[in-house]
Amino acid sequence: MIDPKVLRTDPDRLRRSQEARGDSVGLVDEAIAADEARRGAISAFETTRAEQKSLGSQVARAKGDEKAALLVRTKELSAQVKQLQAGVDEAEATFTEVMKRFGNIVIDGVPTGGEDDLYVVDTVGAPRDFASEGITVRDHLEIGELIGAIDMERGAKVSGSRFYFLTGPGALLEFALMQHALAKALEWGFRPMIPPALVKPSAMEGTGFLGQAAEDVYRLERDDLYLVGTAEVPLAAYHSDEILDGGSLPLHYAGFSPAYRREAGSYGKDTRGIFRVHWFDKFEMFVYCRPEDAVAEHERLLGYEKEFISSLGIPFQVLDVASGDLGLSAARKYDCYGWVPSQNRYREITSTSNCTEFQARRLNIRFRDESGPHPVATLNGTLCAMARMILMILENHQNADGSVTVPEVLRPYLGGREVFEVQG
Repeated sequence: MIDPKVLRTDPDRLRRSQEARGDSVGLVDEAIAADEARRGAISAFETTRAEQKSLGSQVARAKGDEKAALLVRTKELSAQVKQLQAGVDEAEATFTEVMKRFGNIVIDGVPTGGEDDLYVVDTVGAPRDFASEGITVRDHLEIGELIGAIDMERGAKVSGSRFYFLTGPGALLEFALMQHALAKALEWGFRPMIPPALVKPSAMEGTGFLGQAAEDVYRLERDDLYLVGTAEVPLAAYHSDEILDGGSLPLHYAGFSPAYRREAGSYGKDTRGIFRVHWFDKFEMFVYCRPEDAVAEHERLLGYEKEFISSLGIPFQVLDVASGDLGLSAARKYDCYGWVPSQNRYREITSTSNCTEFQARRLNIRFRDESGPHPVATLNGTLCAMARMILMILENHQNADGSVTVPEVLRPYLGGREVFEVQG
């Protein structure tokens, strides 16, 4: 949720942000009206309540007809106060619902545009020239089947489309990636976490996943719980309704969990293989910090993502995500796109978002320092989305015969294995 002070003191900033997102600018005027109605209701309630309290002290001193008249007025005021309190509650609820419709305020400098506007700010590594090596490029699914790493057919048989089994080398690669990600997270000072993959509606809504992204969320109606699409959700809600010690900030968590996504808006897209699936495992970095430190923390998260991808020998680009493609909670987002040889293009493999105070306000997470309690800033970043990283390894490290060379950093977690051979 945005800071109500911005609405009152700088509504044009909100209008610019709404326009950049491609959202309704008229929502700003609707929010101003709701705020004025809310404050008017509070003022009327407080004025009447003050009169009621004043009469209460007068009744104690009055006698005879004066006291009788005061008692009649007190009864009238009691009914008015009750009615006005209901009006305040209604106005507060209306204002809160309107404010929840705002996306986070876009940070100045974020490029404008939508999903198709790709702003590349860095390119790391160069794609292999497979032709010069005499290699006919195979896609990850063909490679995965050759080395016995992926079984889509049985995944569909057991669970339906966009599900899969990681088998043999595929499973080993995930375990190795998990260990490598954990080692890097510990090296960088993150506290490892294994959070629950089922959360209450308050956690899902608080992180902003029941707005624009609601169609991609799995819900267990009988239990009123949601399957998370990222460990960001439980990690963000971990400190909900808490006041943190300002001296403890920043807090760095690295959570490993399954991620479930309906992919409802991607019907017919990326149906081959494990690029766009309904379930995958993921290591997620999460940060709580002071708002003034959020930009530096964001750059740090991006640096960790770049270091991790580079360690696996995957060429990639860094994109500054356009304002219309930020999602509800992010004020700025960087995506890393890895090179997919079979598609001859870069595809998204990690993302890191600066959510400023937006999620913290919705989840009521604050820190206390000498000047009092204040909302924290929250940030998140993908350390390793397993399915897509396995895809990247299979395609970028494939050999002419269909075997796959294991990235050097993963070999210690695989007993020194250097190659996954084609199965006979």
